[in-house]
Amino acid sequence: MFYALSWFLSFALLALWSLTCWGLYAVTVWAMAGAGALAGGSAAIGSALWPEWVNVWIPPQLAGDLQAMIASIGPMVQAALETVPFLSGAVAVLAWAIWGLGALTLLALAIGAHVLIALFKRRRAQPQHPVRSSPAGTH
Repeated sequence: MFYALSWFLSFALLALWSLTCWGLYAVTVWAMAGAGALAGGSAAIGSALWPEWVNVWIPPQLAGDLQAMIASIGPMVQAALETVPFLSGAVAVLAWAIWGLGALTLLALAIGAHVLIALFKRRRAQPQHPVRSSPAGTH
């Protein structure tokens, strides 16, 4: 029972880790695409600030302020994109590397939990030997 519970928890954590890595990768790729559009000049600034569904969740004044703030960082983004052109291709490799390290760590923890459960079961299964007391006459 404990084995199944430990492995189920380990696989659930692996699924959560995978979902988190995939989500962060998607946000990073989206941000890189938006940054490329921002660096493309003033004509492209309005095209990729953020998805339209975000405007439903925030007040219009705040949306306007955020769009102005993002538009003002366009030159910095353009300089960064010109300085590091390989960054967009390295995002996928970096995401896979981070996911792999996390997955290996979770696998090692799962194996460690399996071994600990086995040790506790073995210790529990060993018969307890009562401590022999010495006869009353011998000291």
